[in-house]
Amino acid sequence: MAREIIFDTETTGFHAQGGDRITELGCVEVIDMIPTGRDYRQLINPERIIPKEVTQVTGHTNEMLKDCPKFHQIADDFIEFVGDSVMVAHNAPFDMGFINMEMARLGKPTYPVERFKDTAAMARTRFPGAPASLDALCKRFNVSLESRTKHGALIDAYLLAEVYLELNGGRERRLEFHRSQHEAGKVVFPKRPARPNPLAPFSTTEEHEAHKAFLAGLPSETLWQKLGGL
Repeated sequence: MAREIIFDTETTGFHAQGGDRITELGCVEVIDMIPTGRDYRQLINPERIIPKEVTQVTGHTNEMLKDCPKFHQIADDFIEFVGDSVMVAHNAPFDMGFINMEMARLGKPTYPVERFKDTAAMARTRFPGAPASLDALCKRFNVSLESRTKHGALIDAYLLAEVYLELNGGRERRLEFHRSQHEAGKVVFPKRPARPNPLAPFSTTEEHEAHKAFLAGLPSETLWQKLGGL
């Protein structure tokens, strides 16, 4: 199973190396690209003034975040949730820059670039010349935006999880992941549990007898006979 973390950050601005800080983290666990229901969200006191134009986008204010933990107080929780999984983000270099800036401030190891996947880059490759914002991709893939009134890290992470699945083949992958697995070059279908209420037969006894009589008249080399008269 491939475990990945879809994540998003909200920040006080655009410049990780220019004094801006993280105000919110949102992470969604996916296994084989399907959300498991496990997530992680944390509002963070950025220890600096949040510009008014940022508040208009995120809804975050200094008053709202003043009693929230600072990054150093939640860093270990974030690290534990992520584990050794690949991290998937939209415009990943931006989020990677902020995560690594915060880690470096604490003297903790930073995440190498190969730990990240960028869904914006994936979208530009798949749809050259088309808008590649998260909103545009949600509209392209009919992912509902009704849950979002402001840009929130966890909300956007869940939206991105849906977009990420579509960028990797779409919702039909849900069936592919659970329907079969490859083993020594063969497709092996996992055993299914018995129905709690068995289905009633759809054919009558007379029909069964007529079918047997029909098969008895077929040559032994026919496919029906080789398969045991299915």
